[in-house]
Amino acid sequence: MKLLTEKLILEKPTPKDFQRFYEINSNPENNLFNPFGAMSYEVAKEVFHKTLEHWENHDFGVWSIAEKSNPDYKIGFGGLTNRYYGDEIKLNLGFRLDKKYWGKGYATELAKTAIEFGFENLKQEAIYGLVRPKNVASVKVLKKCGMEIVDTLDDVPNEEKSLVFKIENKMQP
Repeated sequence: MKLLTEKLILEKPTPKDFQRFYEINSNPENNLFNPFGAMSYEVAKEVFHKTLEHWENHDFGVWSIAEKSNPDYKIGFGGLTNRYYGDEIKLNLGFRLDKKYWGKGYATELAKTAIEFGFENLKQEAIYGLVRPKNVASVKVLKKCGMEIVDTLDDVPNEEKSLVFKIENKMQP
């Protein structure tokens, strides 16, 4: 599956994308607001395997992200996945971009496309996002996409609660 936005190419990841996934997720600069920090090689392998497995099981998931101007170089990963919020599974919007590509509007472009995909293609009633309170840039991205804070979630021990964002599908009956 491949989606084109104004500036981006969003594709189903393949095993050859693992090295770039690891580079992005193991870099502390790209994980400034991740309470678990940068991923080890083993954790990245496990998460990437689960990413590919989600695609196999649900026919959607996290996309690899590239600029149209450089289609062979992945600048990040993001999209929609089924995720536990406490003991309840919700459709979650998430993304991680290489810091070199922050501030270019790419996260907003990805998020808007993912929300549209979730409502139009997956026929979902709502989409959620979890954000660390200090991650001001991601909070702004979700708000630009029409998402609103609806709750908090105590998902990281000994840390401030995450903000729970939600957007509802206005087209659903």
